[in-house]
Amino acid sequence: MNKTSKLWTAQFTAIIIMAFLFFLCLQLLTAGFPAFITDIKNNPGQGGLMTTVFMVSAIATRPFVASLMQKMDNKKLSLISLVFIAISVGLRFGQDSVPILLLLRVFHGVGFGIITTIFSTMATNIIPAHRLGEGIGYYGMATSVGTSLGPMLALAMLQYFAFNMLILLSVGLTLLTLLLNILVKSPQKPANAAVPKVNFREHAFDRHAFTPAILTVFFSITLGGVVSFLRELGKEANLGATISLFFLVLTIVMVMIRPVSGRMYDKYGHRLIIYPAVISGIIGLTLLALTQNTLTLLIAAVFYGIAYGTVAPTLQALAVSAVSKEKQGTANAMYFSSMDLGMALGSAGLGLLASYTSYHFIYGFSIIFLIGLLLAYTLIFVVKKKPKEHYMEASQQVRT
Repeated sequence: MNKTSKLWTAQFTAIIIMAFLFFLCLQLLTAGFPAFITDIKNNPGQGGLMTTVFMVSAIATRPFVASLMQKMDNKKLSLISLVFIAISVGLRFGQDSVPILLLLRVFHGVGFGIITTIFSTMATNIIPAHRLGEGIGYYGMATSVGTSLGPMLALAMLQYFAFNMLILLSVGLTLLTLLLNILVKSPQKPANAAVPKVNFREHAFDRHAFTPAILTVFFSITLGGVVSFLRELGKEANLGATISLFFLVLTIVMVMIRPVSGRMYDKYGHRLIIYPAVISGIIGLTLLALTQNTLTLLIAAVFYGIAYGTVAPTLQALAVSAVSKEKQGTANAMYFSSMDLGMALGSAGLGLLASYTSYHFIYGFSIIFLIGLLLAYTLIFVVKKKPKEHYMEASQQVRT
């Protein structure tokens, strides 16, 4: 479908910027809400629930998104979703009722589920097939930088400003994303899209993308803990405002590692990079569990940044390359739903665990999930030959 090998087109650049702005806006509130609720209610479990209901609503929405993308103009759908998100975020201004905030988080999650699927599908549709790993690496870098800078900015702002300032900034970033989206062309639809006969199950699920999606859950459980409760870890270790430096270092490392890991995926495949990346994540979480000073915290950010910057785009590339071109929306939806599911489980489960143990403990406990990822990956892609061969063949079919 893409006959050119050029990656950095005007459309791809615009999508990268939109992804960065949207995820920056998203993570301002993902990190800010648990901190805000924990402060006013003194309940980390309730703080984590803010992230959980958001992720669950996104997960519940995504199975319907691929069908919507077949029926409706994608640009119009994305614009409506961004307006819906701006309203749901803006209504939180001055609000401190937990039930109302939870309801607004549900609405935000619905819009998030739609937008992330559309943006990622727009990106993968225009990336040249033989540069899929590199292109997804850059797209993932944009989302990851936004994901990392968002908590850093949120925690820094909460040191000096009220939570309402985060609300205003988030609304502004959403509207900026909307303005940029107006300038982007709608993704091309298949020729038969005018009279779609939608089989919901086929658009909602593809078995070839299921394995990377499950592996994504293992990793994103740990990410949920890092994003939601690092501020509380800083308080527990008496690190003060320096805790936000973790996300700055994480961002720098991911900016450096994403393009490299993407090229390595295209050239050597996934087996060469998954093992060292996951082991790096285990080291990062171990250091977080032990940290009592800023130096240990920043070293942990380096190791976890290597893991996050490599594992996430590799698993997304695996999911997308395992399906046909017209099913890339489904693969992206499954990938992001798995990321959200892991974040939800991590935020709620680790928040509940922290209320009985400590924040240091939950990061040590999170190591179990990365070990589980390695074991599952080894069983599927190393011990069992057939699934591995399927993914290699599927990847070759997409690239040709």
